[in-house]
Amino acid sequence: MSAEKLREYLLTHGVPYEVHEHPLAFTTSRVAEVEHIPGKDIAKPVILMADDRFVMVVVPGHKHVDLGKAQEALGCDMVRLAEESEFAGAFADCERGAEPPLGHLYGMETIVDLRLDSPRVTFRGGSHTQTITMDLEDYRAAAHAAVGDFAAGR
Repeated sequence: MSAEKLREYLLTHGVPYEVHEHPLAFTTSRVAEVEHIPGKDIAKPVILMADDRFVMVVVPGHKHVDLGKAQEALGCDMVRLAEESEFAGAFADCERGAEPPLGHLYGMETIVDLRLDSPRVTFRGGSHTQTITMDLEDYRAAAHAAVGDFAAGR
């Protein structure tokens, strides 16, 4: 696992998790494929620019963020997808595009979509060749995340 902040946090707080090595996978659908799990079991972080701050919204891997819902829920004047180049520096211990969905470790508020409800979730551990799997309740506690309605569709 390349995300040192994540590794240290999970070990220090005694959060049970499993690390899985897999072939190179850049997309969430490819991660689901190589891990042999449905996309709904993947915790996919999406970084938003909400007015003048970054917010990490975590949705099931097969969903997208509805920016209108996000703007309303966050009470912002403007919400957009953040450019990777804008936030990459915050995740210096991660490969680009392999950010773990624990934004508080990187100075970001984290909000988990209510549709992420599988008993176990899998997410990138800071690399395109490793994932972390843990119980949903352990993930929610570790993420210090609020729960909201951000995913497009039902």
